[in-house]
Amino acid sequence: MAKLSDSEIQAALGGLPGWQLTNGMLSKTYELPGFPDAIALVNGAAELAEAQGHHPDIDIRYNKVTFALVTHDAGGITDKDVQMARAIEEQSHFPERDME
Repeated sequence: MAKLSDSEIQAALGGLPGWQLTNGMLSKTYELPGFPDAIALVNGAAELAEAQGHHPDIDIRYNKVTFALVTHDAGGITDKDVQMARAIEEQSHFPERDME
């Protein structure tokens, strides 16, 4: 899978609210109401990652979860990372939660 150009990455970020380019990775931190909500988000992302065969770096700090995505084999950000970010973003929207 080919690395995305800087302009392709910026275009993809335009459709991913709150996601940013950090240290060569797509990243976003979600702040949730509490630790169980943070773990629920991580568990949902884990299922998505397994289904896509693409696994994010995940940092959990009580009610904050940070995801970082990069395709190591390609040496940068690819469409796989953008697709995974979209999938995480879609599954993160629960009506009873305000995640941003």
